[in-house]
Amino acid sequence: MADQLSIGVLLFISQRAIEARVMSAARQAGLTDFTVAQARLMARISPNGSRISDLAERALIAKQTATALVDRLEAAGYVERVPDPSDGRARVVRLSARAEELRPLALAAEEEVYAEWAAHVGRRRMAELRQTLTLLREITDPFQDQ
Repeated sequence: MADQLSIGVLLFISQRAIEARVMSAARQAGLTDFTVAQARLMARISPNGSRISDLAERALIAKQTATALVDRLEAAGYVERVPDPSDGRARVVRLSARAEELRPLALAAEEEVYAEWAAHVGRRRMAELRQTLTLLREITDPFQDQ
């Protein structure tokens, strides 16, 4: 058993494969002005916007790092800072229309990966994987209600 990869590493490898496919689709569409780190942060932005401190916490990065990533995303037109509707003194980061255009590309790339995986392991196993990960989310995702 010692020579087997841990479940955590196996999950990471699978996630990295999805990210690589999404980034490849974006590059093929001519979107070359954001990095994987920036894409990871964009994926954590709530539909109504997120504070930078919340993004940093979700991404497990320093607030200064999150700020730098958001600065670059804002300069490229993928996010915008707007007043927080719940606190006029604060600002939230939300996806711009340009970032929303990425969503269909990303979803299509993910669906291609899932179809390939299902062809490899079978639809039943893919359904079981989804069910298992959904159950594990109940005890592992502190942000599931956000």
